[in-house]
Amino acid sequence: MSHASAAEPYAPRPLSCPFVNDDDSCLPLAASALFGALMGAAAWSLTVWAWAYCDAGYDAGGRFELNFLLPVILVAGAAAGLASWSVGRRLRGGVRLPALSVAVVTIGLAWWFFATRGTLADYPGDSGLCPAGNIPPQWPNWIPV
Repeated sequence: MSHASAAEPYAPRPLSCPFVNDDDSCLPLAASALFGALMGAAAWSLTVWAWAYCDAGYDAGGRFELNFLLPVILVAGAAAGLASWSVGRRLRGGVRLPALSVAVVTIGLAWWFFATRGTLADYPGDSGLCPAGNIPPQWPNWIPV
């Protein structure tokens, strides 16, 4: 092992991360999976909020279903993020197309999950705070469910 002499100035090596600068980087894949999982968590949280607010399906069986669906929706969101990044990258659209495809697919799946599972239409809710469609009144009208 060689030691630098006192006369040589110390020059730190520049920090480089091959995972960021490579074309075969794993960082965009990890970010896509994380974004997909976060969108899944957001959809799950919206569903829990709607069920609890409208008191529709928030009994013991409904809570079990929601707890069972949490890991499923997280893994599904991560898988959707990875798949959409891979498809976008295959189309050779630079960085924008894969990132846009991840955003569109994962947000679309989160919206679909909330629209199908979060608003239990015609479920007999007891809270009296929601209409028959069990869509909380705070939900914006311009986003269809």
